[in-house]
Amino acid sequence: MTRALHLVGSPTDEFFADLSRLYARGALSAVGGPDDAVAHVSPDGRWRFPRDLSPAALDAAPPVDLAGAVGHLTALAPDVMIPQMFCPAGMTAYRALFDVLGVPYVGNAPEVMAASMVKPRANALVAAAGVDVPASEVLAPGETPTLAPPVVVKPADADNSVGTTLVRAAGQYPDALTAAFEHSASALVQTFVPAGREVRCGVLDRGHGLECLPLEEYPVGDLAPIRGEADKLARSDSGELGLVAKGEGRAWIVDVSDPATEAVWEASRRCYAALGCRDYGLFDFRIDPDGRPWFLEAGPYCSFSPSSVVATMAGAAGIPLSTLFSDLVARAVARR
Repeated sequence: MTRALHLVGSPTDEFFADLSRLYARGALSAVGGPDDAVAHVSPDGRWRFPRDLSPAALDAAPPVDLAGAVGHLTALAPDVMIPQMFCPAGMTAYRALFDVLGVPYVGNAPEVMAASMVKPRANALVAAAGVDVPASEVLAPGETPTLAPPVVVKPADADNSVGTTLVRAAGQYPDALTAAFEHSASALVQTFVPAGREVRCGVLDRGHGLECLPLEEYPVGDLAPIRGEADKLARSDSGELGLVAKGEGRAWIVDVSDPATEAVWEASRRCYAALGCRDYGLFDFRIDPDGRPWFLEAGPYCSFSPSSVVATMAGAAGIPLSTLFSDLVARAVARR
């Protein structure tokens, strides 16, 4: 039986650690095996190897430094690692550690994650592959934008729509840039694509060619022309982090016969190849009122929680989560 190690937590901050645990708990409940193990990294950089992700188990697990963690991982000798970390370090450096250790993992390599996280870099790569990308410029603090509004201003390398603002008039630029620079050293200013539709497309490679999954669509319009941070994640009154994007009316699967599907699928295949994705990819598009898809960003990760986007899309395509997980684990193990 294959023994999977779920890599969870964040060395960055409690928000990313909490987000990681949210998805990882769902994945362990849905696809975790009896021999699976958990490695949890805390914001202080220490590792724990709890029996599960309950608060009690995390508190009971003794913390170890990196050297101790490497020794523990070597003794544990997992067959495959399942990445469940969503901070920049978790998606790059911590994946690279497992390359050094010779432990294969499901999903994309660190260099793919790094290119995807830096939005201007991802834009350049997919544009070179023939995908439509809105006109844009990258600004450092103190620089003056040249693009005429309406534009969207966002941090160049942040997720979950933090610091993102729709600028309709030049006078709104200073506040929008200030918000972006709170989350990044550079800001991406991008021509606003008029509100038509906004969709995500998942792409799989299970060993028999690329499979484009049914699109997931999100509500946009005159009253809510872009999706903000509050449309994706929120905390309950008790402080528990939750997925707002999965609420009723906030997302739905698009029928594959929809006229927009084929154009988005073709663009997504190009994105997958341009970024060098492996096993799966996930791409966001804005569809203008004429039906033309424009690339917004890439998020090539999947937690295998039933609530994760790729899992939801795969289910709509008739691929059970257990099958998706076992197929991609088998591909990762074969790479060893």
